[in-house]
Amino acid sequence: MNLKRFLGYEWDAIAGILAAVAAIVLHLLHVVDEAVILPIVLALLGLLFVNFMRHTRNNELTAEEVSHTAHAVRRIQAGLTRPEIVLVGPRQLRSVSERFARDMSGDSVWFNVCLSMYVPDELFDALLRPAIENPHVSSIQFVLDASQQPLWEAKIQPRIAACAGQSKVRDPRWCDLDRNVSFILADNRQSGGAEALLSFWGEPFMAQSTQRDVPRYIFHVQKHSELLPHLMELERGCQRREDAPR
Repeated sequence: MNLKRFLGYEWDAIAGILAAVAAIVLHLLHVVDEAVILPIVLALLGLLFVNFMRHTRNNELTAEEVSHTAHAVRRIQAGLTRPEIVLVGPRQLRSVSERFARDMSGDSVWFNVCLSMYVPDELFDALLRPAIENPHVSSIQFVLDASQQPLWEAKIQPRIAACAGQSKVRDPRWCDLDRNVSFILADNRQSGGAEALLSFWGEPFMAQSTQRDVPRYIFHVQKHSELLPHLMELERGCQRREDAPR
């Protein structure tokens, strides 16, 4: 490392400076006169000019390389397609869900979610309470299967009533949901558009146990995804069935 640094010194400039200092000292000592000093000065000026031209050319080459690299990076970025859906595995599941709840805004729809997932205090406080107490969220609408109504009334509704901002949680819409699709849909303050967390009931996306069903894999649907209108249509379709005469 020291040898590399040693070889990297500007030895021509150093030699020129030493020669100039030596000439000045000799002139002050009256060892040499102006006739000798003048050629030395002219030689030093020529040396400095050559050194300047060399560095100028190196700077031009560096600028060309930087420009070429920048164009290449822009071509690569233009060729990359942002994913419409991102698969979230068990290791990132909780962090992604918590961040989604913090970044939600506006009206949100919680379609066919598994209420047993929010029964433990730890999961309720991590996944549902942040959305309820998020000041940017104006409403939370649950669309649930009628079979979950007892669990809602016994376990979930009392906890929601104890949260700040509980008034934004509307009464659930109870439907006969025969689909295995579950999602949370809301605007995202970071991306500036609607996003969704999509999951499916049953294996391998949800781990089933005697106590509760816990998501194992979810899909983070991005704002530019063509899937979002279909999710909205699912929610509207449930509304139409609910309003239909019996």
